[in-house]
Amino acid sequence: MTQVLGPRALNRATLARQFLLERTTRPVPDVVEHLVGLQAQTPHTWYVGLWSRIARFRPEAAADRLADRTLVRIALMRSTIHLVTAADAHGLRAAVQPVLDRDLLHNQLHGAAVRGLDLEEVVAAARPLLAEKARTSRELGGLLQARWPDRPAAGLAYAVRNRLPLVQVPPRGLWGRSGPIAHTSTEAWLGEGPGFSPETLVLRYLAAFGPATVADVQTWSGLTLLREVMTPMRSRLHVFRDEHGRELYDLPDAPRPDPDTPAPVRFLYDFDNLLLSHADRTRVCTDEFRRAFVRRSGPVPGAVLVDGFTAAHWTLTRDRDGATLEVHPHRPLTPDEAAAVEAEATGVLAFMTAGQAPAPHAGKVALLV
Repeated sequence: MTQVLGPRALNRATLARQFLLERTTRPVPDVVEHLVGLQAQTPHTWYVGLWSRIARFRPEAAADRLADRTLVRIALMRSTIHLVTAADAHGLRAAVQPVLDRDLLHNQLHGAAVRGLDLEEVVAAARPLLAEKARTSRELGGLLQARWPDRPAAGLAYAVRNRLPLVQVPPRGLWGRSGPIAHTSTEAWLGEGPGFSPETLVLRYLAAFGPATVADVQTWSGLTLLREVMTPMRSRLHVFRDEHGRELYDLPDAPRPDPDTPAPVRFLYDFDNLLLSHADRTRVCTDEFRRAFVRRSGPVPGAVLVDGFTAAHWTLTRDRDGATLEVHPHRPLTPDEAAAVEAEATGVLAFMTAGQAPAPHAGKVALLV
């Protein structure tokens, strides 16, 4: 009889794989690789994702790896920017290229602008321009528009972004630094590299986010028709069911802790993949959080996990007097929970304010009830 995994069992299994039950001491590139990248739409908030997962994490440990090209930021799953290792930049991009092709075709801003173009000709024209130096989308689009004057520059640049793997080059993304959103090609920045098969993509996902349904893998990757990939893999995987009878696939040796395993308070950043990588988000997200923030347009605040589930959201504001980290609970917190949230918030604030302990001149934590 197929074993049924309830919400807490799924929650603890995923938190364990995300290093959110216990911080890891593994090097930053190893963690990024295990997590199959971190969504990095913003240049800096993802550092909090690593702080919450890695013991004694220092931002330089990631920033230096961006500078030496061990890590890169590139459009991948769901056509969103991810921080990944150099090897995964090649492997993942090849695996999810159909997602970026589909996004370009149906994109509301740029799809019509490039319809009818020979996209390979556009890419061929862009390749030497990007090899010459890193360029912003505005700059690249303007250069391409000289050849295709009847096409919008922004649409031409977006076509290159989706058809040719591009990396955002430093100083963009470096801790404490700013810089233009400038791109070059992965081949110019990293050289050539092999792509991943769909089967490899599934196995990597399960190691970081499983157990999972076919729909979960499709939600994370943006790919479709993955049942055709995963069904032949059944003999290599363990198959469970959730409380609704849906099949869950998993790696045989992946951690599946006891559902009653304690889960410490953890702060997630605004685009944390833990909140974006399952079709059924109830393994982490409460109804209150989903109603408030899931599918909302515009910026989304970070989430606070209490007992493994979203129980609050947080924001950080800065002014001339310092920084304030506000925590907004979605339910009443017990005294012990509130103390744990404040303690973790103090750590986040210290990390975000150059490692200085919160003080009146540096910042404060506000737990709003």
